[in-house]
Amino acid sequence: METVMQNIEAYGYAMLFIYSLGGGFVGIVAAGALSAFGYMNIFISVAVVFVANVIGDQALFFISRFNKREIRPYLKKHRRKLALSHLLLKKQGNRILIVQKFIYGLKTLVPIVVGFTKYDAKKFFLFNMIGAFLFVLVFGSGSYFAGEFFGKMAHYASDYPYILPIALVTIIGGSYLLIGYFARKKIKRRD
Repeated sequence: METVMQNIEAYGYAMLFIYSLGGGFVGIVAAGALSAFGYMNIFISVAVVFVANVIGDQALFFISRFNKREIRPYLKKHRRKLALSHLLLKKQGNRILIVQKFIYGLKTLVPIVVGFTKYDAKKFFLFNMIGAFLFVLVFGSGSYFAGEFFGKMAHYASDYPYILPIALVTIIGGSYLLIGYFARKKIKRRD
């Protein structure tokens, strides 16, 4: 365990940056909890996730903006989520660019959908930064202040190691089913 903590102290920010290019929810929560225990610095962690999150979404935006034809075949499986993202963009406008960071399953697709449109790149960058700032502020500070709770859960998980994988599968599976349900419901209403 001591070697793991030494590796986190040495390479934690680099790993956090790479992970956060694609979203970073688990990374910012873990970094906040580790900061509460003194293994990382919460301010550096929040800054790293913020920068990586903005860069990741900007990259998705520009890749989809300039490579529409090449990307479309990879998105065939996600037609419903793409349709939902497009509807949310039309209905909510700029607000969805901020809120999408908090919606699992859409936070990767919304920048792609926006890139397909003629949405202004500077405007996207501004709302992307606002959304990323709120994202890291909420989850970074929340996990930092809930560090004691995470410590108790880690101690409990070490006593009962089978509970953590079951809880993660349940949470991720439930989120996926819930998003799928709402996506189908929105598409049915449109028809």
